[in-house]
Amino acid sequence: MREIFADTFYWVALTNRADPHYRFALAHTQEVTQTKIVTTDAVLTEFLTFFSADAHLRKRACHTVRTLLDAPDLRVIPESRAAFLLGLDLYCQRADKGYSMTDCISMTAMRREGIMEVLTNDRHFEQEGFRALFRNRPNE
Repeated sequence: MREIFADTFYWVALTNRADPHYRFALAHTQEVTQTKIVTTDAVLTEFLTFFSADAHLRKRACHTVRTLLDAPDLRVIPESRAAFLLGLDLYCQRADKGYSMTDCISMTAMRREGIMEVLTNDRHFEQEGFRALFRNRPNE
């Protein structure tokens, strides 16, 4: 089964109907079959943080994460000290880049799992050799 990594960008777009990428994210979710979405606890933490200042969106984000954790077609890679340290190594090695720590944890997880496609528009993933599926897409 094909696996695609879901970055924070994807979860934000899918949760917020006002997001310019909402329709594409929704279409991807509805149209892709035989695909397992993979993400990390770190991505879900960043997603929750993104919506923390707005009470309505915060509630929606909480519901979304609880639903995702029970979704049979989603695999969430749990946080671990080893994953943190691998992400930290990449973070420190790329001092010339603007990679977030969450991106670094995600990239090392993707490499470990052999996943090359990511639901994001973040060019940092492309800089590391991954295929960012939302790059160069017009706003929906």
